[in-house]
Amino acid sequence: MAVAPLMPKATAVWLVENTALSFDQIAQFCNLHPLEVKAIADGDAAQGIKGLDPVLTGQLTREQIADAEANPDTKLKLSEPKVRLPQPKSKKGPRYTPVSRRQDRPNAILWLVRNHPELKDSQIMRLVGTTKSTIAAIRERTHWNATNLQPMDPVTLGLCSQIELDFEVQRAAKEKPIDTAYGGATLLPASETTARKEPEFEPSEKQRDDLNVDAVFAKLKNIGGKKAEEE
Repeated sequence: MAVAPLMPKATAVWLVENTALSFDQIAQFCNLHPLEVKAIADGDAAQGIKGLDPVLTGQLTREQIADAEANPDTKLKLSEPKVRLPQPKSKKGPRYTPVSRRQDRPNAILWLVRNHPELKDSQIMRLVGTTKSTIAAIRERTHWNATNLQPMDPVTLGLCSQIELDFEVQRAAKEKPIDTAYGGATLLPASETTARKEPEFEPSEKQRDDLNVDAVFAKLKNIGGKKAEEE
């Protein structure tokens, strides 16, 4: 698409009223359709729009207009600007959330805080388009609607995609690796559980006699006989 001048319709109004240029020439310069220029000339369009002089704004010169009026095949071209303005840098703001989904953001934040505590506030802000103060209020249970909040998956709510959520979770996992020094109770290897255990002590000869079954029964009989005699 050709570059249009500043305020193309106002420029077209001025050219129609102050020059003898053809509709095609004005339409080509102002990046409009020839029928739009014809409607401006007939008064059917651009009513109430004040004409803008392209010569005063430095977009055309008198010589260019005169040459184009003399030759209908001549095309008008925008003059080079005397001052080059820097291109505005696109500022990355928070994710835009549709109005119909904004009431679901606190529930999504609560879900992320509970299920993915490794995520930073900046990552949650990117995922659901919220503010740091809102995240802090939900973490500390000081949110104005904290009693009614219910954790809900932001992917299900349509606040972010599963790919975006997985990407942020993986990034957080790389930045904060899980401590594997203590992984909880684990099963012992089979080599330890099936190995024959050595006795902790070797019983003496007297202890072996005490553990003899016949000796134990003999002692019990003697004890029983003594009790009968006493009675």
